[in-house]
Amino acid sequence: MFVRAASQAARSPAVRATATPMARVAAQQTRSASEHAIANPTLAGIEKRWEGMPPQEQADLFMQLRDRMKVDWHEMTLQEKKAAYWIAFGSHGPRKETPKGEGWKVLAKVSQLFAVSIALFYTTRLFAKEPPRTLTKEWQEATNEYAKKEKIEPISGISNPNYEGPGYIQSAPAKSS
Repeated sequence: MFVRAASQAARSPAVRATATPMARVAAQQTRSASEHAIANPTLAGIEKRWEGMPPQEQADLFMQLRDRMKVDWHEMTLQEKKAAYWIAFGSHGPRKETPKGEGWKVLAKVSQLFAVSIALFYTTRLFAKEPPRTLTKEWQEATNEYAKKEKIEPISGISNPNYEGPGYIQSAPAKSS
């Protein structure tokens, strides 16, 4: 009810007389732009031509379609509907399909970088110093004895009488030189 009354009031001559001339012209231009269909030659083959169009022409066509979509979609031509859908959801820009063979290029590059990282790892290991003396099995066994003597972790750790784990031992025996 309110919508019908507001639309009738907007059409009344008294309300139109109070609107500024610039506002009336702008409203009429918007209305006239959205009421006329876009020419079929402009929209024909838009899927093939879109990537080659200059950005300004793409923007102009997009703006025309945007204005055209403001009217009832039943009034739009089939060409306009197809063009609007393709511009919004077509396979261009970020939705463009990947070129053929790009997966193999990515796999080759990842493999190459993986090989470089392995080489770097083993080169670092080759020139590294010997491990610290605290990583020998003998040191870790002594740490176990110290932990038992000092009753470290009495509830669930090495000082518990029912404990069956390795304790602090994590290394192989030291190499004899």
